[in-house]
Amino acid sequence: MNGFFDIPSDLQSSYLGLISTHMQEALIPVLVGLLLALPIGLLCLRFNWIYPPVLWFTTVLYAIPSIAFFVVLIDYTGLSKTTVMIPLSLYSLVILVPAVVDGVRSVPEETIAAATAMGIGPARRYFQVQLPIAVPAIMAGLRVATASSISLVSVGALIGNEGALGNLLTTAMLYHRPVLAVNSVVTTAVLAVLVDAVLVLLRRVLTPWQPPSGRKPARRTPPKTAGAARTPESVS
Repeated sequence: MNGFFDIPSDLQSSYLGLISTHMQEALIPVLVGLLLALPIGLLCLRFNWIYPPVLWFTTVLYAIPSIAFFVVLIDYTGLSKTTVMIPLSLYSLVILVPAVVDGVRSVPEETIAAATAMGIGPARRYFQVQLPIAVPAIMAGLRVATASSISLVSVGALIGNEGALGNLLTTAMLYHRPVLAVNSVVTTAVLAVLVDAVLVLLRRVLTPWQPPSGRKPARRTPPKTAGAARTPESVS
């Protein structure tokens, strides 16, 4: 482990500092993406014809290389964290918008009809009834978007020291220190696993009515009645 945590001074940050920067640049875009996906999902549900164009548009955004985004944004946001986080926020929409729409569409019609009969309006019904029931599907998309964002932060190294742990990859080649590359890969993977575990725990807290993942609800056997038919062995 010699040199594993020995971060070059030209990165102007410690090992924990790189982790802090990495998490900021990864989690803030996912949060922004979720805040954008919720109203976009509401529009797609109210007007079904909007959904296919929205999917097409978010897919096209995801297909744009991050370096192209950087070239456009540098003139406005400079070599800053914002230049990295804006593309990541847009990339997350390709995962979060379908997660929101599909999750809300899975809500039973009986539940929506009951909420409508109680006089709950469309917007209130969306946020207070449909979204809470759609939490499992939304959290599944959020887990994928978060893991993707944590891995994509490293591309920020293309514009200087804004790649957080990704900067260790370029520094490893510059100083011929492969251990720095190993540090970057291992730490990024560990962060992704830890954040995913937190999201799984959060899903369980928000949906206490659901069994833990991978478990099936226990099957209940019907109770025996006093008048049950007797077997031939019991008669004899």
